[in-house]
Amino acid sequence: MLVACSKSETPTSSAADNTAESSKPLDHITLTTSWYPQAEHGGYYQAAETDIYKKYGLDVTIKQGGPQINGMTLLMSKKTDLIVNYDLQVLKGIEQGLPVKAIASSFQYDPQGIITHGDVKSLADLKDKTILVATSGQTSWWPWLKAKYQLSDAQVRPYTFNLQPFLADANTAQQAFATSEVLPAKKADPNSKFYLFAKDGYPTYGGIIVTRDDMVQSKPDVLKRFVAATAEGWKSYMENPALANAVIKKENPQMTDELLAFALDQMKTLKLVDGGDAATQGIGVMTAPRWQATRDMMVDTGLLDTKTDWQKAFTLEFLPEANQRK
Repeated sequence: MLVACSKSETPTSSAADNTAESSKPLDHITLTTSWYPQAEHGGYYQAAETDIYKKYGLDVTIKQGGPQINGMTLLMSKKTDLIVNYDLQVLKGIEQGLPVKAIASSFQYDPQGIITHGDVKSLADLKDKTILVATSGQTSWWPWLKAKYQLSDAQVRPYTFNLQPFLADANTAQQAFATSEVLPAKKADPNSKFYLFAKDGYPTYGGIIVTRDDMVQSKPDVLKRFVAATAEGWKSYMENPALANAVIKKENPQMTDELLAFALDQMKTLKLVDGGDAATQGIGVMTAPRWQATRDMMVDTGLLDTKTDWQKAFTLEFLPEANQRK
C-alpha cells in the first residue's frame, strides 16, 4: 500500500496565524484516498511535497485507496484518521448509525457524468439508449438520472470499466469521470460527448474529507489545520502540479503526463475545485443547503430513509469562519 509522507525539510516560508511554529512537534494524521494516486488527489500530495502540511504543524501520511480497500471500514477500525469519500456514502453511514463526519470538500461538483456518441444533444436524448452503469452507480447517480429523464432500468447494462462496448455500439452511452475516461473516449471517437451531471442539477460534492466523531471531539485543532493546509495544497496544485504529479506517476505508472494534464485541464474548465461556493468562500467549502439538496435527492429516489438525521453527516466548524454561518 502506498504511503507518502510529508517531507522532512524545514520550510522556508513563515507560518501564518493558523499554523504551528516550526519548533513544536508535528501532529501526525493519516489520510486514505478514494482510489489509486491520480490528479483527483493532487491537492493532498502537493501539500505533502511542498511542505504545506508541515508549515501547518502536521505530519501527514497519505495511503492510497483502491478496489479492494474499504475506506469506511478503515476509518471505523481507527486504521486511518481521514478518508476521501462521497457525501452519499456519508449520509448512508449516518442512516446506519456510524459516527462519521464530513469536514470539507475538495470538489464543489462531483466529476461523475456520462459519455455519449455524437447524436446525443442532451441527457434528455438517452431514452432509447443502452446505458452502461457500474454497481456503485446503481446506488448513487443512476436513480437520480432515471427519475429526472424518465429512463428505465431495462436500458441498463453492466459497466466493466472497459471502453470497447461503448465504442462498438453507436446506441450505447456509458458512465465516466470528467477527469479520466473522457480522454481515451475522445481519442477513439472525436465526436463523443461528455455530460457532467452537476450541470443538470446533480447536487453532490466530490472528494469529501471524512473523519470520525471522536476525532472531531479530541483533535479539532488538528482537523482545522488539515482543512486549511489541504485547501492551500489544492491552490498550489492548480497553479503548478509538478511536484505532486511526480509522486503520483511514481506510485501509479498508469498516470501518464498526458492524462494528468488532461485531468487538471478538466478541473479548471469545469471549476471542480474553485467553482461554485468556493469561488467566493474558499476551496474546501461546504454548505448546509447543498447537503440538504443531496439528502432530498436521496430520499426522493429511495436511497435514504426520510428519518435520517442528515445534519449529523457534516460539520462546518473546520472551515473558515465565514463559511460556518452558511
